[in-house]
Amino acid sequence: MNEILRQVPSVDALLQRWPEKIERWGREQLTVAIRDELTVLRKAITTGAVEDVDISRLSASIDGVLGARNQSSLLAVHNLTGTVLHTNLGRASLPAQALAAVVNIAQGPSNLEFDLSTGERGDRDSHVEALICELTGAEAATVVNNNAAAVLLVLNTIGINREVPVSRGELVEIGGSFRIPEVMQRSNCKLVEVGATNRTHLKDYQNAITPDTALLLKVHTSNYRIEGFTETVSERDMAELAHAHDLPFVIDLGSGNLVDFKSLGLPPEPTAAESINNGADIITFSGDKLLGGPQCGMIAGSKELIRAIKKNPLKRALRLDKMTLAALSEVLKMYRDPASLTKELPTLRQLTRSKADIQQQAQRLLPGLSEILGQSFEVTVQDCSSQIGSGALPIETLPSAALAIASKANVDAEIRQLMIALRQLPVPVIARISSGLLLLDLRCLENEEQFSTQLADLQ
Repeated sequence: MNEILRQVPSVDALLQRWPEKIERWGREQLTVAIRDELTVLRKAITTGAVEDVDISRLSASIDGVLGARNQSSLLAVHNLTGTVLHTNLGRASLPAQALAAVVNIAQGPSNLEFDLSTGERGDRDSHVEALICELTGAEAATVVNNNAAAVLLVLNTIGINREVPVSRGELVEIGGSFRIPEVMQRSNCKLVEVGATNRTHLKDYQNAITPDTALLLKVHTSNYRIEGFTETVSERDMAELAHAHDLPFVIDLGSGNLVDFKSLGLPPEPTAAESINNGADIITFSGDKLLGGPQCGMIAGSKELIRAIKKNPLKRALRLDKMTLAALSEVLKMYRDPASLTKELPTLRQLTRSKADIQQQAQRLLPGLSEILGQSFEVTVQDCSSQIGSGALPIETLPSAALAIASKANVDAEIRQLMIALRQLPVPVIARISSGLLLLDLRCLENEEQFSTQLADLQ
């Protein structure tokens, strides 16, 4: 044992032996890793678990440790869940134009808050404000880091320490258990519930208006829908009531939309321009949902109100960084040519993808996956339904096709183990289980070659 221990090299000796590792990992963390591995090796020799000193094995172990330590926890994945805008999977995928803009702006200085024409300090909102106004018909606009922040900022500016009537049917809970009443509370305004869960009338808002009322708020119930004996007040009627009492009318559009979905063959969804046209003084909506851009929240409306919102000290805490602004600008520009959206914008391309196209892809992938999984699993092509996701159009579904994987032995544990194995691939595959089948909904699979090539790792 003592003879073997004397063969264990020193830390300095290994550092001199591995200059390539120093270049790859850096001297400091390599030194720590070597020291830790040598401690483990000496203990193993002392206990008799190791009977020799294998430098190649030691080298591989150190590379493994440092590789795992330095691997990013944020990974690209294949979203085969059937939910296009999956909140847990990052929602909208950015188009190539937006990615190029991010790289260009991120790699060096930019005119983020510098006016090139005057040589003076500029406004970072200027890079997207005109585009938002062009596409919505609003007088002015500003942007923050998400739509919840947009609602918070608007209410904290216009409704602080005053009353804000909201229909009981619109007090929604969004992802992560955040609720509209709680956002309002943090905005330091007082919620006044009006109407009932399923029916709210114009007179309910009328009766709630007092000298302490700050604004009227309408919240788009993006993530659920009540059907049956229901009644809601139209945006136009609420705008007329608000303006008759000299109150601003604010609409939280939630997911937000800038294009006529019916023209794309999708379920109808109100557009931001329609809300402005209906008399809204302020609208808020997301950038990373139906819009198909980066995570952000947009606020558009009257110049006077936008000016006040931008002066709120919270605006600085909620502002966008240069990379998000660069990406958002490119995505907004794409809406100037609606005819190209279903080809160029990933979100709308995936939402409008035909069932026939998805089925053809499934048939191409079926033989290879069946060969790899054939001994224990049976793979078929099955019709399924995709969801839009992220609270948008919660009832409507999109016809799709999936690779359906069943355990030949009808063992549920085998299906679950396979689902774990898919998540452990170089580019993890995220699927779903339904009725005992592992479903790989292919609606969002755009890199077919990458997906099929790595399936061999399942063997």
